[in-house]
Amino acid sequence: MASHSTSHSASSFLLIVSLAVLVIFTGSSSAKLSTNFYSKSCPKVFSTVQSVVHSAISKQPRQGASLLRLHFHDCFVNGCDGSVLLDDTPTFTGEKTARPNNGSIRAFEVVDEIKSKVEKECPGVVSCADILAIAARDSVKILGEPKWDVKLGGPKWDVKLGRRDSKTASFSAANSGVIPPPTSTLSNLINRFKAKGLSTKDMVALSGAHTIGQARCTVFRDRIYKDKNIDSSFAKTRQNTCPKTTGLPGDNKIAPLDLQTPTAFDNYYYKNLIKQKGLLRSDQQLFNGGSTDSLVKKYSQDTKTFYSDFVNAMIKMGDIQPLTGSSGEIRKNCRKVNN
Repeated sequence: MASHSTSHSASSFLLIVSLAVLVIFTGSSSAKLSTNFYSKSCPKVFSTVQSVVHSAISKQPRQGASLLRLHFHDCFVNGCDGSVLLDDTPTFTGEKTARPNNGSIRAFEVVDEIKSKVEKECPGVVSCADILAIAARDSVKILGEPKWDVKLGGPKWDVKLGRRDSKTASFSAANSGVIPPPTSTLSNLINRFKAKGLSTKDMVALSGAHTIGQARCTVFRDRIYKDKNIDSSFAKTRQNTCPKTTGLPGDNKIAPLDLQTPTAFDNYYYKNLIKQKGLLRSDQQLFNGGSTDSLVKKYSQDTKTFYSDFVNAMIKMGDIQPLTGSSGEIRKNCRKVNN
C-alpha cells in the first residue's frame, strides 16, 4: 500500500515538474522576439512597410535617417515599446517634448501612413514598436545604395518582431540623459550604451548611422566656433550657414552629418572623423586619441566589417526590454493608447 502511494505521489510530482518546465519554457519562448512573428497573422507586413518607406525617402531622403533615429530614441527610453510615438494629452506629457526629442525627432506622419496601411492589411495585429524596427531596417537598406534601388542597398538583416506597444511614455526618463547628448564625451557615450547592454563596439558601429541625416545649428554651433579638434576649412563651411549668435532663424539651420555623401548609407562618416570633420562634438570624440580610434580607422577602410557590426548592434538594440506576450497592447493609432 505504502509503495503504491509512493509511486503515485512520485508520478504526480513528475507531472508537476514537467508542467512547471513546460510553463517556464513556453513563458520564455513567448517572451522572445522572432523574425517570423507575423508570417501567418500578417504576411504582407514587410512589403506594406517598405513601399511607404521607399516613397517617403524618394520624396525626402532625410526621412530615412529620421525613421532610423525614432527606433533608437524609442529603444533607449524604457525599451523598444513605441512610447516615443505617443502625443501629449491634457493629462499626460509624453516623450516628444523631452530635451533630446523636442524639435528634433520627426517622420511621425510617415509612421502614421505605414500604420494605416498595415491596419487595412491586418487590423489590430502589428505593433507600432515593430513598425519602427522594420522602418529603420528598410531605411538603411534603401539608403545603402545611392540610387535608392530597392534590390541593392546597404546593410541587410531580418528584423526580430513580436514587440507590443506601451500604454504610457516617460517624459522624465527621456530627459534623464539615457539618450547621449551631442556634447557627450567618449566615456559618457560608452557608459550610456553599456547601460543598455551595448558594447563600445556596438556604440561605434551604431554611431555610423550619422552617415545619413541632418543636425540643427543649435546642436553643433559650439563645435564649429570653439573646438580645436576640427578641420578649419570644414568649420568655416559650416559657419557660413550657422551663425555664432543664438536665436532664430539661425538655430534651425540644418547641415548634413556626413559632408561627403549625406543621403547614402556608407562608411564616409568614419572617413570624415579621421579628417576631423565630425559635425557633432560627440562624433569627433570617437576619433580623438582615445580607445575607439582603431575601430574608426577599421570601419573607414572596411565597409563590410562596418556593415556586419552595425547589423549585429541594431539587432541587439532592438532587443532592449520589449513588451511581449500579454504586456502592453497593439495600438490602433500610434499616437495614442487604445481606449
